[in-house]
Parts: sequence; structure tokens; C-alpha cells
Amino acid sequence: MANGNETSEASPSSGIRICLPQLQNTWIQAQDSLKRKVVTEDDFKWKLPTTTKNSLTGKHEGEEECCRLLKYVGGVDLSFLKDDSSMACGTLVVLDLQTLQAVYEDSSVVRLSVPYVPGFLAFREAPVLLELLEKMKNNSHPFYPQLLMVDGNGLLHPRGKCFGLACHLGVLADIPTIGIGKNLHHVDGLTQSRVRELFEAKEHFSKDILILIGDTGHTLGAAIQSTQGSLKPIFISVGHRISLTSAVKIVKLTCKYRVPEPIRQVTFYKFCIFLTAYQVERFNIQLFYALLLPIISINTMLCNSTLYFLSQLQADIRSRDYLRKHQ
Repeated sequence: MANGNETSEASPSSGIRICLPQLQNTWIQAQDSLKRKVVTEDDFKWKLPTTTKNSLTGKHEGEEECCRLLKYVGGVDLSFLKDDSSMACGTLVVLDLQTLQAVYEDSSVVRLSVPYVPGFLAFREAPVLLELLEKMKNNSHPFYPQLLMVDGNGLLHPRGKCFGLACHLGVLADIPTIGIGKNLHHVDGLTQSRVRELFEAKEHFSKDILILIGDTGHTLGAAIQSTQGSLKPIFISVGHRISLTSAVKIVKLTCKYRVPEPIRQVTFYKFCIFLTAYQVERFNIQLFYALLLPIISINTMLCNSTLYFLSQLQADIRSRDYLRKHQ
């Protein structure tokens, strides 16, 4: 770390020292440029199905016929090893909206050289997730998502930037995105305790949705109690090319439990990949699979493909360990 006002940080993978103030200035300029491109209204060609769970129809609200319904909804997430924050696992899962079953999944375990800077997390995480989307698009995959849910925030972003990972990813990938937050940090006077108090207030007692308006008067998102009996709300915000009204409708269509299925399933897939990548030499993968399956059962395709990936990963790690020992 340098003296004075300049702070530098060593890249975990390369050892190169990075001047954080200079990097932040570059990111601020890029963020401001991207922010001007965010679209907060519906900007898509597909139609929303009716909002009755388990009975999605081909009719759009107010229309008798619609030529193209929203069918494929993706979920993305990126997490880091607890003991090594430079090791990250990016995951992408695509669901069929009618069945809420996974039709595609992919992941990437990478070592990042970009430092963590509060308020600029997207510059660290977005490239990994964009690569997964690009891989799918370049292969002309028929299940490429029409909409993406992001485990993170969109407009509901702290530090007054109103430009979270869901916005960043949506603009760069040019895809409608929705930010899904499981917790609420302090944003424009909004806090998790304040939202809880508003939900418990008499005038909101019978409602399952609360529009989040900050102290500045800006609408930043919505808190919803996604399932009956759910005590903790989730926090929805616009990412890109979708309105808050449509975002809430789609999230409700995908909630079997508290967290919408695209995010719940991508979290499960990431858990399998990351846990085994971290402790693969200590686990018998078949035993791990057998123990985990009864606890969290999503669908056969997802579990089988996860098992195959883990087996390949185990073989790869063992091969690298062998080479390292005999060099």
C-alpha cells in the first residue's frame, strides 16, 4: 500500500500493483456512460403470459392472441471462495417459464485479477457472466434467455449510483434484466428495518408488495412477500429494458418459494460446482450427489449434468495435482 492519497493493491493472480484511485476514476466514467443507456420501460418483443401460476396461457392480458410469449428466463450469479476471494464461480441457468424446469446450465470457475471496490462490484463480476451469455449466443443455442434475473441489484443500488450489476449486465448484453436482492442495504433512506415496519403497518397489512420510494422521491424498486406465509421480503429492481410493473409480474410467476426459481436454481447449481471444486479431493462425488439429492431436488437434468461436470472437474484437478508432484 502506497503512502499519501494514492492507494494501490496487488492483483491476486499477477502480482501487478493497481492504482485504485485511477482505476475508480476510469470506472466512474464508464459507469456514467453505461447508466445513460439504461432503459426503465418495457422494451421487448415478447408478451407476458397471464399471471396465474401453473396455468400459463397463450393469451396476453387484454389480447386474444399473441404471437410470441416469454418462455425462457435465465438466472445468473457469481460467488467467491471464502478463503480466497480471487477465486470465483459464475453460473447461468435457463428455465422454461411454463414448467420452471431448467433447460440449460453452464458455469465457469475463474481466478479474478480485478480488485473488489465497494460500489463497483459489476466491473469485477460482469465479465464472467457476459462470457457465459456470449458462449451460449455464439453457439446459437435455442434456449438463449429472453430475460435475465440477476442475483444482485439494478436501480436499487447503494451509494446513490442507481446502477447495480443487473443494469450493468443488461446494458452490455442488451437483454432485459431484473435485479433480485435477498437483503436491502441502506439506499436513499431505505433500510431493511424500515421496510419491515412499513409492511407491518396497518395500511399495508393486507398487501404483499411495497413500492420502494427513496427520500429523494425516486422509485427504486419493490419489496414483495413472494409466497404466502413468507416473513422476509425479496427486493426487486429494474435492470434494463423492463418496467417495474412487468418485473414484479414476472418474478411472481417464478416464485414457488421465497426466492424466484431462476435465482434459487442457479444458487443450487453454483453450490454443487463450487463446493466440490473447493474440496473435491475430500469428497467422493457419487456419495456427495447421493446425500445432496434428497435435500434439494430440482430436476433430473440439472442433477445429472452437475454430476457429470463434477466428475470431469475431479479428474482435471487430480491430473493437475499429479503433474505438479512430478515436475
